[in-house]
Amino acid sequence: MKLVVGLGNPGSEYAWSRHNSGWLLVDSFITRISLSEPRMKFSGAFWPPSVLFGERVAFLKPFTYMNDSGKSVVEAAAYHNAEPSDVLVLLDDAALPFGKLRYRASGSAGGQKGLVSIIALLGTLDVPRLRAGIGSPDSRIDMRDWVLGKFPKNERDEWHLVEDLAWQSLEKWVSGNAGDGFTVQAATGGQNEDK
Repeated sequence: MKLVVGLGNPGSEYAWSRHNSGWLLVDSFITRISLSEPRMKFSGAFWPPSVLFGERVAFLKPFTYMNDSGKSVVEAAAYHNAEPSDVLVLLDDAALPFGKLRYRASGSAGGQKGLVSIIALLGTLDVPRLRAGIGSPDSRIDMRDWVLGKFPKNERDEWHLVEDLAWQSLEKWVSGNAGDGFTVQAATGGQNEDK
């Protein structure tokens, strides 16, 4: 079984925040394949395995808040006997411009606290991850305020392009065709400005 985990924070105040990119992507996948309501399990919202691209795939949105995401992931992975290499983490990345997605099969957390927690509790760097670019702020904006801030309208309007690329990336990973890594860029005009 494969487990797809979208990182984010619970609460309406975080809806459409950059830090909730992982949650937004899971939401788009769930809608795309018309899955039913999740079960409240493993300290999060859990969609049990269903067949997708020829494999059994489950989805999870941890409700533990970003910094403790590993707790939820470890519970779900252990229950379903999923190896760390069978867990795909969807997360935001301020080092990538909006619209760019980067997949890696292994590596450090790069400072992303949710991934830090997951790597620490799974005990390995070999945790696949798909990073969604959120761009970086100028020097006048604190990084915490940036990631917890909401996507501006022009980027929300183009988010469907990110979803399409993420879906294609998910298919590559589930099908075993992702390799060690790849980077893709959506044809967005987003420059992190509000319109």
